[in-house]
Amino acid sequence: MKPPKHQPSIWAATAPVRVPRPLLKGAAETDLAVIGGGFTGLSAAVEAARRGHAVTVLEGASVGWGASGRNNGQVIPILTSAEPDVWVKRFGDAGRRMVDLIGNSANTLFGLAREFGMDAEAEQSGWMQPAHTPGRVKLIAKRVEAWQRYGFPAELRDANETRDLLGTDFWHGAMLNPTGGHINPLAFARGLAKAAEGLGAVIHEGARVTRYAREGVEWVITTPEGTLRARALILATNAYTAELVPSLAPRLARSLIPVVSWQMATQPLGDNLRAQIVPGRQAVSDTRGDLRFFRYDARNRMITGGAVMGRRNVEARVRAKAAANMAEAFPEMGVPEMTHVWSGYVGMTLDRFPRVHRIGPDGFAWMACNGRGVAFGTAMGRELARAVTGEDIETLALPLTEPAPFPMHGLVTRLAPTYLAWLKRADQKEI
Repeated sequence: MKPPKHQPSIWAATAPVRVPRPLLKGAAETDLAVIGGGFTGLSAAVEAARRGHAVTVLEGASVGWGASGRNNGQVIPILTSAEPDVWVKRFGDAGRRMVDLIGNSANTLFGLAREFGMDAEAEQSGWMQPAHTPGRVKLIAKRVEAWQRYGFPAELRDANETRDLLGTDFWHGAMLNPTGGHINPLAFARGLAKAAEGLGAVIHEGARVTRYAREGVEWVITTPEGTLRARALILATNAYTAELVPSLAPRLARSLIPVVSWQMATQPLGDNLRAQIVPGRQAVSDTRGDLRFFRYDARNRMITGGAVMGRRNVEARVRAKAAANMAEAFPEMGVPEMTHVWSGYVGMTLDRFPRVHRIGPDGFAWMACNGRGVAFGTAMGRELARAVTGEDIETLALPLTEPAPFPMHGLVTRLAPTYLAWLKRADQKEI
């Protein structure tokens, strides 16, 4: 089966070209089978291969085709609402290890990009979360205090410092984490694939897995053209678990809500505007539920996005909304023209916590990035690889839970965009 084409994003237009790898045909064997060729699966392949294990990655479309190649490319070393103290309260020592994994996740990603010399536009310029109201400064101050208490370099910046960092007085203060930044996500996915193959891993694209099952002491993974037997299995499909083969893992697919996220790119900014607006080139995501987020790419385009309710004329409306948001924050920019607009799924849970599952002996999956999958998914892939290559799970950041499918998942998925109205109302409240 020919892999589907990538959406016409700025990433697809600028990432280094990758020649698709052939289908899995006939019978094959491996130590570790990875289903999914995104950040998690490819990071796991790199880690397991460097430990001397035979690795085979089965990607149903092409490397980075799903969320890994469609996101904004922000490398954020915290999660959306999953605060460090709550991880420890819920999961004890495993939660504490998860805090360490999250807090170090941006360094993990940029370390891989440097180690393998990836052409991925990787800029470790920092990540900022500015407060959109004076009351939200209290929220980010609590986050700064919590992450500092666990040993991570979060910094609180006041309104004047935030104005200097962003080039606008639209926000009231900010959290700054210098370990964050941004990448070309599709280029990074292709860089991970190249690194894994260089270490001996085998990648098959267009290999849509129709079934996986534990048979005796091994996993048997089936595609229309072939069968793969493996000692260990990592399912790394997240929000796209039901996209290509709906019957692949229905309980896992129903344990999150796939929400459409829109991204877009402006024309390149001129030198004068570039020097005024976010002069330090940090990635920015503010405290709104109806999020405002943006960062530069290597060509000085501003990469931003947004969300709208309803299904009518969505692309045009979200394009207009994102452009108006940028003009409101940065009047000197005017209303920017968007040259590329694209979308993809984000896997969401009600409590904004990701889930880690054991799906059988030497078999693991994780679900629900909740909008923070770039750094976290990369770090989680490495952790899952360590689990299936012999490390004691009691020493790893793997707080295991059982899958909990949403009741009436189809209805909840259809209604999910209306949640934006509640978020907009909540954005008006002080904390």
